[in-house]
Amino acid sequence: MTHLKTSLLAGLLAAAPALQAAEYSIDSYHSKAQFAVRHMMISNVRGEFSKVKGSISYDETKPQDLTIDATIDTTTVNTSEPKRDEHLRSADFLDTARFPAMTFKSKSARLSGGVILVTGDLTLHGVTRQVVLTVEKPSAELKDAKGGARRGASATAKISRKEFGLTWNMAVEAGGVAVGDEVSIQIDIEATRPGPQS
Repeated sequence: MTHLKTSLLAGLLAAAPALQAAEYSIDSYHSKAQFAVRHMMISNVRGEFSKVKGSISYDETKPQDLTIDATIDTTTVNTSEPKRDEHLRSADFLDTARFPAMTFKSKSARLSGGVILVTGDLTLHGVTRQVVLTVEKPSAELKDAKGGARRGASATAKISRKEFGLTWNMAVEAGGVAVGDEVSIQIDIEATRPGPQS
């Protein structure tokens, strides 16, 4: 009898469908990419991009299999100073007329303590470089009013703007330069997947 029960259990497990990673769409209305860069060696200028879109694949039982494919509209840059934003959109910096978007496509991921380190290709200003995002494990999935599901997650990274061809600068009379090279990035994402009735 014990052998029969074991055989039946094994058969049921074999017949059961394998769990698959859930596919999510980034909700651009509730997602932003923020950045900070040193100004004149004394303070940080902060700004953000809206219109973040793309897809995420995530299985909470295998967080190391996380994949990300995201696009950010560079024309939406906002530092709360219109003249500065206009300069950032110009050929001196982002050159949004030629490069209206930046993209991140993950290539691999691994667990490290309580975070997921996601390595991928960041394309900005027409240049592609490998970048590592430090991603906090996504929140638990919650149902929304339409019967779908939502998760949230935050990621951080640091890049050198010179590595992406963003080399404009100006010497400061007291020494140093007007704009720092290192850019700190924080991305806050809310992602959705449709419910069975959607």
